[in-house]
Amino acid sequence: MQPNLYDRKKEPLLIVISGPSGVGKDTVVKRMRERGLPFHFVVTATSRPQRPHEIDGVDYIFVSQGEFDRMIEQDELLEHADVYGQQKGIPREQVREALESGLDVVMRLDVQGARTIRGLFEEALLIFLVTQDEEELIRRLKERETDTPEAVELRVDMVRQEMQTMEELFDYCVVNADSQLDVAVDTIMDIINAEHQRTKPRKVRL
Repeated sequence: MQPNLYDRKKEPLLIVISGPSGVGKDTVVKRMRERGLPFHFVVTATSRPQRPHEIDGVDYIFVSQGEFDRMIEQDELLEHADVYGQQKGIPREQVREALESGLDVVMRLDVQGARTIRGLFEEALLIFLVTQDEEELIRRLKERETDTPEAVELRVDMVRQEMQTMEELFDYCVVNADSQLDVAVDTIMDIINAEHQRTKPRKVRL
C-alpha cells in the first residue's frame, strides 16, 4: 500500500545557528524571536555572571558553578563546553519537551557545540553564519571592546580554523552582513521552510 502524502506528519527540526565569535549569532536569534517566528528558542545555561542588560531565563539561565557542575553530573545537559573560560550548556529536558510538542527547536552554539550536536544527532540542521569578509569580523570583535588586542588576535586565529570545518560539518552557510540582519533571517527562514518540504524529512529523537 502506497503511503498517503496528505497524512504525512510534520517532523520538528533541531536547528543549530552557529559560527565564529563576533558573527552575530545572538543578534540573529534575537531578531528571529522579535519577529515572532514559530520556534522554541533554547535558553542556554551558563555559569558566567549576568550582565546588566541581560534577563535571567530569557537571554541565559544563570546558575552558579556548583549548580552547573551538578547539571553535568546528573546528565541534565545535552551539550556543554568551556567557551573562552565561560561554562555554557543546553538543558536536555527543555529540548525534549519542545520536540515532543511538535515545535522546531532553535539553539545558538559555537562551532565546538555544533560538532557535539552533529555527533549526537546526525539529522540535526546545522547553519553556519559568516560575515561578508574577515575584515568585517575583525572590526566587530574590536568594537565590542570586551577583549584585549591579544584576545582578539586569538579569536581571529580560531575563526580561521573554524572556517576550514564549515563544509564537513554544516549543511548551509548564511552571510550576516552589516545592516543586512533581516536578509540573514529571511535566508534562514527559506532554508527551514525548504527543509520541511523534503521527501525524506529529518527525524531527531532524544
